[in-house]
Amino acid sequence: MEEQKTVALIAHDGKKQAMLDFVREHRQVLERYELVATHTTGKLLRDDLGMKVQLMLSGPIGGDAQIAAQVAEGRIEAVFFFIDPLTAQPHDPDINTLLRICNVHEVPIATNPATALFVISARAL
Repeated sequence: MEEQKTVALIAHDGKKQAMLDFVREHRQVLERYELVATHTTGKLLRDDLGMKVQLMLSGPIGGDAQIAAQVAEGRIEAVFFFIDPLTAQPHDPDINTLLRICNVHEVPIATNPATALFVISARAL
């Protein structure tokens, strides 16, 4: 039996509504995967949409690093990380680590809804 693939979902505070909207619109596709998310994003997905999501720490206290580690271990198929490019983040080093690890391991990382839609539409997952 093939192991179910995992998708990570992360959104900066200014992009959480965009993530909720994206997941709501593409729920049928995303429900085929194990979902992992940073704490605040995942809790919103659970509470607002009733999604089954494994919660990591909040991004600023290590959640991005936890997801980066899972990418490096080959446990994550794709990352949807809706970044707010207009707001400085105190945990930029962790964000850059996640971006670098995804590039090193050739894991798709969508930093906005348009790219995430492309990844889903291309059936890359």
